[in-house]
Amino acid sequence: MEEVLAVERATKRYDGVRALDGVSLSVRSGEVFSLIGPNGAGKTTLVRALTGTTDLDSGGISVLGEDPTETARSRIGLLPQEFSPPARLTGRELVRYYAGLYDEARPVEEVLNEVGMVHDADRWYERLSGGQRRRLCVASALVNDPDVLFLDEPTTAIDPAGKRDLWRLLEGLAADGTTVFLTTHDMAEAERLSDRVGLLAEGDLVEVGAPSELIAEHGGENRLVVETTDGDPDTLAARGYRVSREGRTLTVHGIDTRDIGPAVDALDAAGIGYESLTWTQPTLEDVYIELTGERFERPVVEADA
Repeated sequence: MEEVLAVERATKRYDGVRALDGVSLSVRSGEVFSLIGPNGAGKTTLVRALTGTTDLDSGGISVLGEDPTETARSRIGLLPQEFSPPARLTGRELVRYYAGLYDEARPVEEVLNEVGMVHDADRWYERLSGGQRRRLCVASALVNDPDVLFLDEPTTAIDPAGKRDLWRLLEGLAADGTTVFLTTHDMAEAERLSDRVGLLAEGDLVEVGAPSELIAEHGGENRLVVETTDGDPDTLAARGYRVSREGRTLTVHGIDTRDIGPAVDALDAAGIGYESLTWTQPTLEDVYIELTGERFERPVVEADA
């Protein structure tokens, strides 16, 4: 497949603070590539460099075979993390304005319908919920039918149902050949959408790979998480289970679904009282913590009005 984005040893510092530290990666045509990391990891800096709005200190970048500053704007769609259009425009006026910047643009009503805003498009932007505003921002990035779509935290403040709608939209765009490069700290989003992910920590690209492959290699074991009320975990360990404890939370490691019943029986036999049991599989978040030692905050969700 054709290489659409190429980054070679990209380095950028701000007042001596490392934002990118020799990052190298490539993204192929029609691929969904997610850059994962907490706020301050360097995600937005890399998006800005890829879209030609930030100069690197060293290294090289090409977008569609050209320097980002030379790539035709009509071939690029960008949703930045911070986006503040005039508040007294309606949603329809906003998308129509961005459509007017291009010689050829998609029908405004079609794009509004895709992002689920066609029925609320005549409300002023300032009177929309955070999720609705974000949907309009996505529409503005899609209206020129870009070959490459850059999305910096695209589903911030969108409710779960709206998030799933946008996921389906992005999956359809990728299936039709659009290359999607997104940043996120929503692990479910990255696992659902991505062909590959890159784990970024303090400007360093720690690992790149398909989500399933990274989880299999670095995610660890299935486990049973028990919120206990009393009892000694050593009595469970004496029965052959591998356990760890943090406060009242007891984790039984290496538990597959067929092992849950016997493990619960062992808890009862060991005299360990509990309030809840949760069986979990390893996730991308486990991979990130394993490789970087960092945790980061859950994304904030705002219900649409």
